[in-house]
Amino acid sequence: MKKELFSNVFSLIWNLFIIYVCYSLCRLTFLLENFRLFSENLTGEYALNMFGAGIIFDTTAILYSNALFILLFLLPFHWKENATFYKVVRWIFTVVNGFFLISNLVDCVYFRFSGRRTTMSVFQEFSNEGGGNLASIFMDEFISHWYLVVLAAVFCYAIYKLYRAPRNIPVYSKWQYYLIQTVTLLVAILFTVFGMRGGMTTATRPITISNANQYVDRPLDAGVVLNTPFSIFRTLGKKAFIVPDYMPESEALAVYSPVHVPADSVQFKPMNVVVIIWESFTKEFVGKLNPDLDNGTYKGYTPFIDSLLTKSLSFTYTYANGRKSIEGMPSVLSSIPSFVEPFFLTPASLNDVSSIAGELTKNKGYYSAFFHGAMNGSMGFQAFARSVGFTDYYGRTEYNEDPRYHGDDDFDGTWAIWDEEFLQYYCDKMTEFKQPFVTSVFTASSHHPFAIPACYEGKFPDGPTPLQRCIGYTDHALQLFFEKASRQPWFNNTLFVITADHTSFGTYPEYMTDLGLYSVPILFYAPGMPELRGMEDKIVEQIDIMPTVLGLLGYDRPYISFGQDALQTPAAEKFSVNNVMGTNVYQFVKGDYMIQFDGEKVLKAYRYRTDRLLKDDVKDTMPQDTLRAMETQVKSFIQQYMQRMNSNNLVYRE
Repeated sequence: MKKELFSNVFSLIWNLFIIYVCYSLCRLTFLLENFRLFSENLTGEYALNMFGAGIIFDTTAILYSNALFILLFLLPFHWKENATFYKVVRWIFTVVNGFFLISNLVDCVYFRFSGRRTTMSVFQEFSNEGGGNLASIFMDEFISHWYLVVLAAVFCYAIYKLYRAPRNIPVYSKWQYYLIQTVTLLVAILFTVFGMRGGMTTATRPITISNANQYVDRPLDAGVVLNTPFSIFRTLGKKAFIVPDYMPESEALAVYSPVHVPADSVQFKPMNVVVIIWESFTKEFVGKLNPDLDNGTYKGYTPFIDSLLTKSLSFTYTYANGRKSIEGMPSVLSSIPSFVEPFFLTPASLNDVSSIAGELTKNKGYYSAFFHGAMNGSMGFQAFARSVGFTDYYGRTEYNEDPRYHGDDDFDGTWAIWDEEFLQYYCDKMTEFKQPFVTSVFTASSHHPFAIPACYEGKFPDGPTPLQRCIGYTDHALQLFFEKASRQPWFNNTLFVITADHTSFGTYPEYMTDLGLYSVPILFYAPGMPELRGMEDKIVEQIDIMPTVLGLLGYDRPYISFGQDALQTPAAEKFSVNNVMGTNVYQFVKGDYMIQFDGEKVLKAYRYRTDRLLKDDVKDTMPQDTLRAMETQVKSFIQQYMQRMNSNNLVYRE
């Protein structure tokens, strides 16, 4: 009888054990599916350590998702001890755990695009997308990753079939039943709370996503230790910006200030500004920017950009400030990097925010317009463009209304108008605008499902992934755009900026490191300024674009920008900062070193110029005064960023 009284406890342990096994199998599937991303540093011992650490995070996720199941199993009510009740519980157990196991399997694919485990921000990110787009993408992935669908079905079937209900518990001795069941429930609640927090000591804080970093050699590998349900639970309703108290505000401003005050001697030049944001345009794709790859024989996939670089200004080390499209637009146009969560998806997106367009439209009388060939409202771009000062927005709707083009006959079937046609439209519209103007276009064709127009099949070289031929197609589309633009009256008085929204995952080892995953091209081209060309040995990032453009124009008003003027800032003072894969780890690059800082301490340091694969941690051997200075500067940057986000202080106020 005693054994039967504890039957629900034994059954509960067995059922949860099944879920632990499924989570570990999901982790193995995740690792195998993304093996190329992790293989460089992977050893058998390291993999086992990550799997072992993963159990900590699995415990939290499993206990959160099964809290109701545990409660129902252990409720001290004798009337529930019947087959019907436990059949209902069985279905709750199967549906809830099936859902979260499927989310783990979805991340096996999505991780390579986002660079991190899915959080609640993903649901916000795609909230503006048309159902048809998402359904089309889902079906493509469903077909190409059919084996994951089969595995999901196997998991759901297994947890249903292996589920164990308790034996009939005798209820004739009710005092004994209620005593044992109540004590069991109280003990279970205690251990469930401990498991959710990630520890049993009073010093243990609830573990968060950033805790995964203590078990890995590099932040990217935290994706193996974590699981998707944990990441979702831990970001549910969380405040994105928490202001650290590293130093007094006056001291922080003395170290670094985002307030840009021009010299009295500057003279404003009313040039047009055109900013081209190229989807998934990794630096790896440009042959001229990679003279050492393949022993000097590497050609890349962008012959037009290679030719344009001979007439443009670029820099040796150029980085993105985020890993998603919705992180690229604020970085490039408003000099706002992405820390913790994409700016679009935080309450700070309602702040007063400036941009290149906002400054020039409001204070210099420019006309401004943003172009994106997707459905109007897609990705929140239209809302952001309007909020930061763009006068007009041109999307798929406006393209379809223009009789000079073929409307949705030029739609790629998934995301947007093909780049070639939309860039031609972009050029034509600028010719209609009154000068001076500032415009930006966000391309779309180098995006999943990596299609190109049928007429170009076989024209562009294939690469290790289907993305490379799409890069070749957009490079060709840009060539046609510039050929047309060069015949327009506004061309010679225009400053062009070309960069990426973010990278794609690389194929060469140096582009698969924590730093390489942020390497994008950034180039400035002005036909009327032949002196603006060459390759400067500097560190430049996306958030530097806004102050550099305004500096080239001789903008004579103060403004807020988290970046630096790439031309006016000495090379020794240039830096780059990013928040690794949406974690609490910040990478700060300056001079010869890159440090990784977790908000409290420096984790690692590398001589990134010579150690391109980031193999050797030099935190303890590099000059310690340099290390302290870099740590102080990144602390100042983070503190002011968070403070300004929370206090709506992103524009300059007299």
